[in-house]
Amino acid sequence: MMKQLAGAKPKKTQTMEERLNTLRAGVLGSNDGILTVVGVLFSVAVATPNRFTIFIAGLSDLLACAFSMASGEYASVSTQKDTEKAVVRTEKKRLATNYDDAMAAVVNHYTDRGVSTETATKMAAELMAKRPLETVVSVKYDLQLGHYMSPWNAAFSSLFSAAAGGIFPLAAMTLSPVSIEWPVTILAVCASVALTGFLSAKLGDGLVKTAIIRNVIVGILTMIIHYSVGILL
Repeated sequence: MMKQLAGAKPKKTQTMEERLNTLRAGVLGSNDGILTVVGVLFSVAVATPNRFTIFIAGLSDLLACAFSMASGEYASVSTQKDTEKAVVRTEKKRLATNYDDAMAAVVNHYTDRGVSTETATKMAAELMAKRPLETVVSVKYDLQLGHYMSPWNAAFSSLFSAAAGGIFPLAAMTLSPVSIEWPVTILAVCASVALTGFLSAKLGDGLVKTAIIRNVIVGILTMIIHYSVGILL
């Protein structure tokens, strides 16, 4: 039993960048789910008062949006992952054929940051002696060897968050009393996109107030446009 435990590989933990990428996909998916679903709901609700029709249209769009966002994230992050792996393969070949250039790149990395040439050379020599490939991909591409963005994590995060985001306007429009369904839906959309704006600003270290205002304005414009389309139809 002890031998089995000793021989077991430690579980690889996600880097902060990997976790943030999954959260980013979730926030974007949620925002997209809210706006696309409310757009369809407004267009259909203007054209017909039938709540069942409105519900089916909103639910269909919610599912379509969720799977569309998931597939888009999967394709996008898969491309990024393939690119990162290609970079690692290229650098591995260069280390075998042109070690001096790799060493020079590491030395330059540290001298560009204010380290003296003598100290940078010693640091580079020590790092390259222990972890040459890991060092090169880190200083040249800011990548951690063996840590690649997960397309599945991004896809599932986007899938569930888009579906969850779309539930807000769908529930507000179809479950609230008919006499107040419009103001309740508008408030639900404004509150939910304000929340996604807050989260996106926090994740991206951006301006919270600006992100919230921007998201609310986009949400209001989305509702106005689709309401107008419904009237025209």
